[in-house]
Amino acid sequence: MKRIQLGNTVFEGENDVYLLDGETTALVDTGVALPDVRGELVDGLAEHGRSFADVDAVVLTHWHPDHAGLAGEVQAAGGADVFVHEADAGLVDGTETPLFADRDLQRETFERWGMPAADRERLTGFFDAVSADLSGDPADVTTFGDGEVIEAGGVALEALHLPGHTAGLSGFAFDPRTVPDHEPVAGDDATEEVFTGDALLPKYTPNVGGADVRVEGALAAYAESLARLVDRDFDAAHPGHRWRIDEPSRRAATILDHHRHRTRRVIDVLDESGPATAWEVSAALFGSLEDIHVLHGPGEAFSHLDHLAAAGVVERDGTAYRLVDPEPDVGALFPTTPLDDLVDGSEDA
Repeated sequence: MKRIQLGNTVFEGENDVYLLDGETTALVDTGVALPDVRGELVDGLAEHGRSFADVDAVVLTHWHPDHAGLAGEVQAAGGADVFVHEADAGLVDGTETPLFADRDLQRETFERWGMPAADRERLTGFFDAVSADLSGDPADVTTFGDGEVIEAGGVALEALHLPGHTAGLSGFAFDPRTVPDHEPVAGDDATEEVFTGDALLPKYTPNVGGADVRVEGALAAYAESLARLVDRDFDAAHPGHRWRIDEPSRRAATILDHHRHRTRRVIDVLDESGPATAWEVSAALFGSLEDIHVLHGPGEAFSHLDHLAAAGVVERDGTAYRLVDPEPDVGALFPTTPLDDLVDGSEDA
């Protein structure tokens, strides 16, 4: 297995594409369809004697353009099969329109969050500036569901549905001993590693709520995904950005605890300020935001407010949320794991 790291100034950057080159050739994710990034992927494949036309399969962790944007172009070059979870398929094959290109969905979402008109214009201006290049060519896709096994690059990849960041985000568990040119992190004792896409990152917490506004109960879904990763206790995780995670269960537990702490902060904001919109809570949590974070900040705040509303801790009145129970048992609002006493997610994880 070879990691090809790509730049990307539109989103978080340092995207990881993984080359599996065994009996067949496969990519896990592809990067965004920007000229510079395309060139980096072409050069990265060439270093290993491969080109787009040599790829037999593309396995996508989720629909976001910085992970799926070049899938259609890779497929066009050599006929690769493109695999994506059924919940994200429409945003890869072009039958659904993403938020950054759907004015009606933008209007509905931004109104629900209480976003001021000037900030809506800033965000739609950002979308207009980058959306033409983001998604790339649509691909003909083969869908999968949770638990299905995909044979790609000579490796059996077990799909793990890990929703929250997107509706269809999926990890792929594999036996590292079966992967050509890959040294398991724990040597001969390692029996299971996982590609996690953006479900688990070594730096920052994946955005929930703004990253895919289609997800109902996004925070609850993501919390269950994190608990699932803890329970599987993988030997290592290979994320969609930056570097390998050598203690993925601990990392997942840390992010889960981070969301418990953030939920308490949201409660404190409402307790101190009175009823507030998702936009106003976002401003209290994150301050002034720019570019894609104008979407992610209030989306994250909304996911926490929505989670609290489902638990009866807050009530929604129009676009504002009013605190009903100022001292809830926040721990009870999230799944528990065996590592909860060993981690501290009080700081931004």
